[in-house]
Amino acid sequence: MASSFVVGEKFRQKVTELLAQRESCLPQQLKEDLEEIVGQSEPATLPFSTARTLKKYLQEKGHPFYLHELLEDSSLHLPEVVKPPRNPELVARLEKIKAKLANEEYDRMTRNVNTQEINRNGTLADFGREVRSAKAVVVTIFNFLVTVVATFACSYMGSQYLFTETTSRVISAVIAASVVGLAELYVLVRTMEGELGEP
Repeated sequence: MASSFVVGEKFRQKVTELLAQRESCLPQQLKEDLEEIVGQSEPATLPFSTARTLKKYLQEKGHPFYLHELLEDSSLHLPEVVKPPRNPELVARLEKIKAKLANEEYDRMTRNVNTQEINRNGTLADFGREVRSAKAVVVTIFNFLVTVVATFACSYMGSQYLFTETTSRVISAVIAASVVGLAELYVLVRTMEGELGEP
């Protein structure tokens, strides 16, 4: 914190003139302090206490210049702050506390995160359930197609004993395959309704 001014050339000139005046009856202590400040090499400092005493003297004696005029080209003297060395034990404790707080913050942020999650839509278990469901649908469709094709083939081959023309054999095989396909479709729909929980 500032406790003095670094005086400029204007202050030196005015104070030198003030000290040179014989009729000025400066207090002895103030006179000594001012002589010491003017006698100092650059940068000379003027303590606040001496500045207050000088201001009071100038006001009482009615001098034609004021303190703010004297200090016009002066500046505040800000002493350099010397930081004490840090305690190594304290630094180590602070580092441990920082690491602990960082870990707690990380744990708090990742508390709701599942490590098995593959994306924002669900976990690996959900993905496995979806794959099994898709696999069941594919198997059911494949089973449906195989049944219809096998029925067509059996009807076509078996109808050779009833019909001699190919057209009649194909029509009878298509009708048999359609009946079996509709029956399979009915069973499939009922099964899907049961899986979905609908009556």
